[in-house]
Formats: sequence, structure tokens, C-alpha cells
Amino acid sequence: MAPSDASPRIWLIAGPTASGKSALALRLARAIGGDIVNADSMQLYADLAVLTARPPRDEMLIAPHHLFGVADAAERWSVGRWLDAARAALDDIALWRRPAIVVGGTGLYFRALTRGLAEIPSIPREVTRRLQDEAGAAGELALRPRLARLDPEAEARIQRGDLARLLRALAVVEHTGRSLSAWRRDTTPSLAAADWRGVVLAPPRETLYRAGDARLARMFGAGAIEEVRTLACRGLDPALPVMKAVGVREIIELLEGRLSHAQALERAQRQTRRYAKRQLTWFRHQTPDWPHLTAAEPQAQWRELEALREGTGDGAHTAGDA
Repeated sequence: MAPSDASPRIWLIAGPTASGKSALALRLARAIGGDIVNADSMQLYADLAVLTARPPRDEMLIAPHHLFGVADAAERWSVGRWLDAARAALDDIALWRRPAIVVGGTGLYFRALTRGLAEIPSIPREVTRRLQDEAGAAGELALRPRLARLDPEAEARIQRGDLARLLRALAVVEHTGRSLSAWRRDTTPSLAAADWRGVVLAPPRETLYRAGDARLARMFGAGAIEEVRTLACRGLDPALPVMKAVGVREIIELLEGRLSHAQALERAQRQTRRYAKRQLTWFRHQTPDWPHLTAAEPQAQWRELEALREGTGDGAHTAGDA
């Protein structure tokens, strides 16, 4: 659980896309003289600066930024690889006796950092393929009851429709004889409890959706289409993480003439809203003890954060109060 100390060495700022995380992190970095560490799985990649809303160069000159645009699109960064890189960055920042702000929307990164990452043995692909074959056309309907018997914690945690995570959890328990939930309990957090404090930006959903729609429209006119055109020319494996970034598929279909500009934008906006909804749900369930800042306007968000820094807690609430 995050400490009550108003001046931790590390601030964690999490939240859904288009919630204002980057702006708040930059303002905090300026106020406390801190470094910013990326915790967004897509902002790792150098190829999609516009489409992933990576902080522009002028903002990166205001405060040191780490792990932004450090990976090539052909690479596959796992949670474990990010965790290793983030720990190295945080250790380096600590050597300079500077505070750090870890900011992003990838919930699994924050969980790995604050709760640890289980050293689960690698699962042979044949195991996953066998489970897929056994499930057949029924898919999730066949796998979910099976997982509920073997790992009820995981089954309850995995959202409906998330077949990939269902397969993963089932493959782990069947291959290792031990549930994924049990593996995860045997972990050591990377951060000492006294070193960090986390907050979640959780503005009203409709306000968030409007902000995401408007931002994506700006992206389409500010280089996102050209970015994806360059990416598509590389002929990369469609299963690579970067190829699954929100908006990539829709823009590729636009470039191929299968969608109009308006259709591609509308579909990408719809996907962004769905992604934001999933993020809000994840943070509400996984970080219930973190203060959730509900303001949407940047100045109001800053006031909420300032109240936490000053120890008053005004303007913020936990997820359980929503």
C-alpha cells in the first residue's frame, strides 16, 4: 500500500489515454526537479511518436525523460523487459539524488513495479496450441469453466472476451501444475513501500471520450497517417506489439483504400474509447488504494495533486468512493 508521506522519492501517475497524464507529470517534474520515466507500452516504440502521443521534443528538454522511443517496431518488449529497464532508469535517477515520476497507462507495468513480477517458467507453444484445439469453436465458453476449476482467482480477474489471457492462465497451470495466481503471489516488489506514492487520473468518462476523439482527429492531421505509412512499408509481422497500437489497423485500411478518411477516424476513435474504458476499469479494480483524481481540466488536476503533496487530500478520492 502506498505510504501517506507527502514527499515520496518516486511518484507513479497512472490513468487512461487522453486523461492528461503527461502534462501533469511534466508539471510535477518541473515543481520538484524530477525525471520522468515512461510506463506506456506503445510510447516505448520510436516509430509512432504522433499516434501514441509521445511527449514532443520541447517537453523532453524541460525535464529528463527515460524510456520514450527507445525500441524499434520490430522488437517485442514484454512486461519483464520494461521492468528491467525501468529499474535501471530509477536506480540511475536515484544516484543523482533526483525524484522520479513514472507515468503511463499500462497497468501491468505499474503492477510489476509495485507488486513484483513472477518468474513463471516459459510455456511451450505446443501447450497453448493444444488448448486452442481442445476449445475448438467454443473458445472462451469452453476455457473459462475449466480455468475456474483450476485457478478461480485468475478466472475472476480476466475480463470477458480476453481469450489470450485465459489461454495463458490455463497453459501455466496445466504445464507447471501451479496456478498463475500462486506464481504471482511469490513475488517481491521492485519499490520499497516507503519510496513511492501512486495516483490515478480518472476524469468523467464522457469528458475523457471527447478528449480522446479530439486528440485522435488532431493526430490524423499531424503526421499519424504518414507514420503508419512508413511502418506498413516495412512489412512487419502483424502480431508485433506496435502493429496492435490503437489506430494502426484503421490507418492501414485507409491507406489501402478500404476505408475513407472519415471512416478510419471514426473507427479509430471508437477503439480509443473502448481502450480508455478498459483502462479505467483496470485501474479501478487493481489500484483501489491509490487516490483517484477526478478532475478533467489540467489546472484542477494540479490542484488535486498539490493537495495530496501537502497532505490535505482535498479534491481526491479512492476508487471505492466513486
